[in-house]
Amino acid sequence: MLWLAGRIAWPLIAASLLGVLWLGSQALIPVVIREAIDDGLVPGDMDTVLRWSAVLLGLGVVQAVSGTIRRRLSMHNALAAGFRTVQLVVGHAGSLGAGLERRVNDGEIVSVGTSDMTTIGNAFDIVGRAFGALVSTLLVAVVLMNQSPSLGFLLIVALPAIILTMGYTLRPLHQRQGAYRELQGELTSRLTDVVAGLRVLRGVGGETSFARSYRERSQRVRAAGVQVAGAEALIRAAQVLLPGLLVATVTWIGARAALSGSVSPGELVAFYAYAAFLIEPLAIFVDTADRFARAHVSARRVVTVLALPVGPEDPALGRTPVPPGEHDLIDERTGLVVTPGSFLAVVAPSGEGVHLADRLGGYTAAPVSYAGLPLAELRTAELRERILVVDNRYRLLRGSLRDSLDPHGTRSDDEVHAALRVAAAEDIVDVLPEGLDTEITAVGSRFSGGQRQRLVLARAVLADPDVLVVVDPTSAVDAHTEDRIGRSLRAAREGRTTVLVSASPLLLDHAREVAFVHEGLVAATGGHRELLRASAPYRAVIQRETGEEPAAPTLHTGTQEPAT
Repeated sequence: MLWLAGRIAWPLIAASLLGVLWLGSQALIPVVIREAIDDGLVPGDMDTVLRWSAVLLGLGVVQAVSGTIRRRLSMHNALAAGFRTVQLVVGHAGSLGAGLERRVNDGEIVSVGTSDMTTIGNAFDIVGRAFGALVSTLLVAVVLMNQSPSLGFLLIVALPAIILTMGYTLRPLHQRQGAYRELQGELTSRLTDVVAGLRVLRGVGGETSFARSYRERSQRVRAAGVQVAGAEALIRAAQVLLPGLLVATVTWIGARAALSGSVSPGELVAFYAYAAFLIEPLAIFVDTADRFARAHVSARRVVTVLALPVGPEDPALGRTPVPPGEHDLIDERTGLVVTPGSFLAVVAPSGEGVHLADRLGGYTAAPVSYAGLPLAELRTAELRERILVVDNRYRLLRGSLRDSLDPHGTRSDDEVHAALRVAAAEDIVDVLPEGLDTEITAVGSRFSGGQRQRLVLARAVLADPDVLVVVDPTSAVDAHTEDRIGRSLRAAREGRTTVLVSASPLLLDHAREVAFVHEGLVAATGGHRELLRASAPYRAVIQRETGEEPAAPTLHTGTQEPAT
């Protein structure tokens, strides 16, 4: 929050000075009333009354003008702090890239952009009023000390006591707000997951089960919210009770002083006006403590996201530039070697295939090297430009389809359509009402799973990286389309390095080489049909993929030959 304050330092200072003018002019009003009564009204001097009335009007104008400008500046500070918070989180989320989903819930990011930005902004909104309340309270204390030392001393003692009491009531609120914020984030994460998978949920008939689970979780959030409301109700009650007791005490002491003749009628009116005025600064102090307690909870959640390290936990990350040209990409864990310009298919268990793709892209800390250098030592931005990993989660971006396929806006229409042809996705664009300019949602809900898969593949082809790693790029399309994609992808990536993590026989037929990962290591390499003849484990994996019954195991000695 100090960083945010530094970014809007001048607007904060201006709001604070205007807050002093706004509340300071109110604090001087009892002084003007006292002089008008004692010097003008009591002796019957109407000229003096008019003169002090003009001064009172001037204070009112200053209060109105400074209050209006302060309010606009305070709103500027609140919005600036809130949106800068979102910018920081979104920027860091972009740096985390694909690793974000594995390290933080979607609900946390959504909550930052909704409730947390508002809560943090509210803390900056009240800074101008809080500074004005502090200065005006000190001003009132000085005036009262000059007029009545006993009242001034009462004010000096009572105000800190009230503030400390209110601070004590804020403790349970702070704790309950933290618990409520955590439950709220979990509920939001669950809701975003369901919205993303609503089609699947309906397909398996899970609406009733989810509704029951969501109802239970929302009731827990509601109960936590009720606890927060209980603490807030206690604070609101104290905001009225404690300043009210102070007003009653000051009025009682002033009235007794007036009866004894030690204070004038004007001073008695001023005492009551001061006591009534102090209610507002006290309420501002309590509101300030409340808002900063809430902002502390939100800021802690934001800092948790911002503290996530970018890339593998290697202190040397980002120091070494990626060597120019194409080089071997080696995964030492499995022994996989991806040579420049190869069109390689990797057959591995589904979970291992995804992890392998993440390792090859440098998204997880692993012994993987490119050009003989560990990926963890290479500059992340350059590495992402050279090695592109497309996993089996088909994500599109909100906006026009053109922007989703070409986020940088550097490709021509011909290049975009060429990439669509490679992914066999021309028919998808042809039926859209506005073609590439059709607006789509973030998850591409208007498209089927196979359509989204082909569009994501087209986006990867359009990016044209040095190394393209794709996980199950055709798992949701028919056999004819899959064969077409395999042929066109190999032709389009000629001379570029491509790794297909898949066990689809149609894709494997188009691969120049197949690497079979078995029990965590590359067990065999060669052509698809060659491996079918020579490797029983490989044959079993492919037969499971195609739904055929695995052949009975056959023992061989020496060079493996196909069983007869």
